[in-house]
Amino acid sequence: MYFPDYRPRRLRRTENLRRMIRETALSVDDLIYPLFAVPGTGVREPISSMPGQYHLSVDKLVEETAAAKDLGIPAVLLFGLPETKDELGSFAYYPDGIVQRAVAAIKKSVPDIIVITDVCLCDYTSHGHCGLVKDGEVDNDATLELLARVALSHAEAGADMVAPSDMMDGRVAEIRGALDDAGYSHIPIMSYAAKYASAFYGPFREAAQSAPAFGDRRGYQMDPANAEEALREVALDIGEGADIIMVKPALPFLDVVSRVKQEFDRPVAAYNVSGEYVMVKAAAEKGWLDEKGVVLEVLTGIKRAGADIILTYFAPDAARWLKD
Repeated sequence: MYFPDYRPRRLRRTENLRRMIRETALSVDDLIYPLFAVPGTGVREPISSMPGQYHLSVDKLVEETAAAKDLGIPAVLLFGLPETKDELGSFAYYPDGIVQRAVAAIKKSVPDIIVITDVCLCDYTSHGHCGLVKDGEVDNDATLELLARVALSHAEAGADMVAPSDMMDGRVAEIRGALDDAGYSHIPIMSYAAKYASAFYGPFREAAQSAPAFGDRRGYQMDPANAEEALREVALDIGEGADIIMVKPALPFLDVVSRVKQEFDRPVAAYNVSGEYVMVKAAAEKGWLDEKGVVLEVLTGIKRAGADIILTYFAPDAARWLKD
């Protein structure tokens, strides 16, 4: 029987051989851990739609962030649930708002970790949309100034990076201008550049209490059928000053992650979102999947597709497993 000179199995025989030729190396350095800040003290309330995740008061958020740092996780991403919501999302840019307090507390107690803040209005508006609503429609241009105010308030509180997720046209330029004018030209922007209108966000919307009171977000988030449009969105955000560009969600759009990485000379982030998280958690709880094996395979796949940075609720578990 004839065999070719090259036998791929020769280099698969042992773990050390596999390690030597491994093309993609997943590291704790690649991970960002999203967290949910809520009012109060001593609050560590399980999120029913996202097993293993919690609503955390500022004191508990500091503890969780310190634990993440001890695991080697380099950054956290903060979402806030405010005390009060209104039509303007005013508490998103209130100087003593929940995210602003959380940022200041974390930077005081865990100064070395990178604190990134989500910049959007959906968690703060009574109608649940990501911008100002006029006559039943989200007013893109009227929203930009408020988003810039949100980002600036986060920078003033001590945030190391801001991450606009609203998908309003022109918001990166507006935020960049506001930060630069106020003396925060050193603060990078991680733009949700290609954010799709996805069914995978369901658990997050319960966690963040941000489901729209009417309609949906398809008028400003991307159609899941489109890939060429994602490249145009990314190009726009880079032109407006984005330092890192994100694709969200990750798993249904790995082709987009790959194309973005190939087309643009910027760090690429991918968000392993709540729906992707809970599918694995639910199957693992049923005993249908090996959670550790699946999570590390999923995150490696996202990295292999081209992501330099992965936002994932699995970050602490992945950090522990990567040490094994």
